[in-house]
Amino acid sequence: MSRIRVDEDILPLSEFRAGVATFVKQIHETRRPMVLTQRGRGVAVLVGVQEYERMQGRLELLEEIYKAEEQLANGEGISHEQAKSRVLGRLA
Repeated sequence: MSRIRVDEDILPLSEFRAGVATFVKQIHETRRPMVLTQRGRGVAVLVGVQEYERMQGRLELLEEIYKAEEQLANGEGISHEQAKSRVLGRLA
């Protein structure tokens, strides 16, 4: 994801409402997120669909890594040799 450009990518919600199509096009073309503000405070971040899906994929991978680390910390893991043996057994 590209970095937010403060001068272009942060705007009031009222301004966004007035030109939704233009801003959606901007998000698609620049591949940068857009921060919407209300009363001077950030209230939402808009990202393109592809970027959202990429972020979701990364989050799922991180969740799996954290789960695996927890399992290892609880002594639930298996050795490399055991894992290798299981995988090769299933492939045979």
